[in-house]
Amino acid sequence: MTLSPDMAPAEIEPVEIRQGTSPVILGLPHTGTHVPEAIAARLNARGLELADTDWHIHTLYDGLLDDATSVRATFHRYCVDANRDPAGASLYPGQNTTGLVPETDFDGVQIWKDGEAPTPADVEARRAAFHAPYHAALADEIARVKAIHGVAILYDCHSIRSHIPFLFAGKLPDFNIGTNGGETCHALIQQAAVEVCGGAQGYSCVLNGRFKGGWTTRHYGRPSDNVHAIQMELAQSTHLASESAPFAYDAAKAAPLRAHLKTLLTRLERLALDGKL
Repeated sequence: MTLSPDMAPAEIEPVEIRQGTSPVILGLPHTGTHVPEAIAARLNARGLELADTDWHIHTLYDGLLDDATSVRATFHRYCVDANRDPAGASLYPGQNTTGLVPETDFDGVQIWKDGEAPTPADVEARRAAFHAPYHAALADEIARVKAIHGVAILYDCHSIRSHIPFLFAGKLPDFNIGTNGGETCHALIQQAAVEVCGGAQGYSCVLNGRFKGGWTTRHYGRPSDNVHAIQMELAQSTHLASESAPFAYDAAKAAPLRAHLKTLLTRLERLALDGKL
């Protein structure tokens, strides 16, 4: 394959892996902020803000579950979105969304300089350089963990601003649980998420609302094969000082949220270890 002009040799590895022996795997496709220089040069001022990052989600989940595996993309979603279908199919037909390589941000505003929008060749090159290695690593870790326990639970970690009129009306609930209508995981996993998040005092919760689970959840979630997947989309108002730049992490605000997330992850792990799935 001939690389497109914006694909210089990789400046950093596209994926970071922390291996553990828990049956729970944390997927982190959108916390990366690395943009290779050649790609950054094509972004306009709006794009360079990287506003659609899942800010500090890796920090929020850090240390919540002993010995959990994590697979984290280091590249930004403006390079290529690791939670989109590599074939480019929309996850939400008929609704506003962003694609495999976004042309706009979540507000529907152009992120590329005039004449610098990614070409089909660019999209394919970025898929091969970033998307494919991330998912190869994720698939390998799912297989490794399943070999240990006979079951694996992929918990896909996400966050988004709570107000984005281009994508949804009104204010997004705090906890947005996605299982694609219950298809991607055992019913006990979905039940645990609803009970923990729905019972979290001071927080709002929805199951399979605006976010039903991205490509990752839908691709890997195969309960009949003992691989379960669930997506958690958190409103960024739950753990950021502000949902605008500089998107600072608020440890005090995040503390009670971390307690609920720890309860949920521990409960999911226990379901697997007790042979309930």
